[in-house]
Amino acid sequence: MWIGWIEVDLLLGDVHSLKDKRSVVRPLVAELRRRFEVAAAEVDALDLHRRASIGATLVAADRAHVVEVLDAVENLVAQRPEVELLAAHRSVTASTDE
Repeated sequence: MWIGWIEVDLLLGDVHSLKDKRSVVRPLVAELRRRFEVAAAEVDALDLHRRASIGATLVAADRAHVVEVLDAVENLVAQRPEVELLAAHRSVTASTDE
C-alpha cells in the first residue's frame, strides 16, 4: 500500500476578506475531491485572507498511481488563474517503510 500527500501554499488574487477567501478555496477543494478522489482540505493559514494552504492525500496499491495523482493535483492548482502557487511539498511512502 502506498500513501501520498501534497500540501500547496497559495497566494490568493483579488481577495479582501475571509468570505472572499472561502469563495476561492471551497470550490478548489471540492474540485480536487471530485476530480481526483482524494481527501482534501484547507490545512493552514486559516485566518489570513490572502494566503491558503491546501492538503490532499490518497492511498493506492501502486506508487506510480499515487505520483500521477499528486502531479495532477499540483498542475490543476498551478493552472488556476485566481491563485498563485508559491510552494508545493509532497511525500510518497509505502506502508512498510519504517
